[in-house]
Amino acid sequence: MKTAPGFAYTGRTSAGKLVKGQVDALSEAAVVSKLRDMGVSPVSITEAARRTGLQREITIPGLSKRVTLKDLMIMSRQMATMIGCGLSLLRTLSILAEQTESKTLTKILEKVRDDVQTGTSTSDAFAKHADSFPPLMINMIRAGETGGFLEGALVSVANNFEKEVKLRGTIKSAMTYPVIVLIIALLAVAAMLIFIVPVFQKMFESMGGQLPLPTMLLVYLSQSMVFVLPLLGVFAVVFSIWWPRNKNTDRVRRKVDPVKLNLPVFGPLLKKIAVARFSRNLSDMIGAGVPILQALDVVGQTSGNWVIENALRRVGESVRQGRSIAAPLAQEPAFPAMVTQMISVGENAGSLEMMLDKIADFYDEEVEAATGQLTSMIEPIMVAFLGVIIGGMIVALYLPIFNIATLIE
Repeated sequence: MKTAPGFAYTGRTSAGKLVKGQVDALSEAAVVSKLRDMGVSPVSITEAARRTGLQREITIPGLSKRVTLKDLMIMSRQMATMIGCGLSLLRTLSILAEQTESKTLTKILEKVRDDVQTGTSTSDAFAKHADSFPPLMINMIRAGETGGFLEGALVSVANNFEKEVKLRGTIKSAMTYPVIVLIIALLAVAAMLIFIVPVFQKMFESMGGQLPLPTMLLVYLSQSMVFVLPLLGVFAVVFSIWWPRNKNTDRVRRKVDPVKLNLPVFGPLLKKIAVARFSRNLSDMIGAGVPILQALDVVGQTSGNWVIENALRRVGESVRQGRSIAAPLAQEPAFPAMVTQMISVGENAGSLEMMLDKIADFYDEEVEAATGQLTSMIEPIMVAFLGVIIGGMIVALYLPIFNIATLIE
């Protein structure tokens, strides 16, 4: 539980409209300053009563809504537009807090605005909420704030997030069909084992005789479902609790992420996604003026794969010793030769940012084409899989019926 202290105010807008509300601030003077930034002339300001008992806002850990990448994309675009139009930073943050549809993001932006008003830099105010704002965004804002091109940095962040949202949407659309088919197959198999096989089992027992091996296996599976289903349920509950807490630990990522890149069908696709993300993020950070060592560190953190992150950590150590990016990158098997060659050309020609952009665009198209091919390839495979499983069970059930005449005689 958390309390919500603040000040209740009554004021008038520039159009003369009377408005009421509540803001969090350290003092009445800070409230007056906030209201003026919002274009409101204060009429009365009173300290709001703290919420107690049933009036408190309750937050259940794990169930609070997180800030999505799409929310951050829209916020970055709007923030860049308003700053480009000449609005003050505090006024911009106030408008963003009012307009965003995410209640979680609204509360965070209000805290960011309060920190900025007390003299904290914009990047440091955002960095206090690192669980909601990615390292890429924080470092881009810091670079833009330091170099005096905050608007351009926010536009780059918005473009980056927009491409990332599109990439994730492409992957989800490609995976929706096989996942649904797999779930249907599992449910159909479970229903047959629980409800249909026992009926046939009683009929077979009344006839006597020896059951065929496939039918015996099917009956054994049906009988074991009494123990298997509860165990699977317990495992699913335990795993759903354990996985969110441990999936980002080095111990788990060190074992799981290499397996992802070596999967038969999905491995090459995941590698292309990682390379596209690496190229785009590094290009944006170099374009924003982020130091190369810091950029490599941040890009590694945002790669989403331990293998890529570890490889970029080694590349960063080599660059710190005075080597180029392409030379140590060529020694990492996770990065294709074409990528390292294009980066080498970009470094020699002084156009690394542009070359990374081209690599990202190329792999974005590769990912889109690969997901399309994957979808068209998975559809017949899943249909055949479903047919073999269900068909095999039906054949196993009807095999003993072929021997009924012999049993009767």
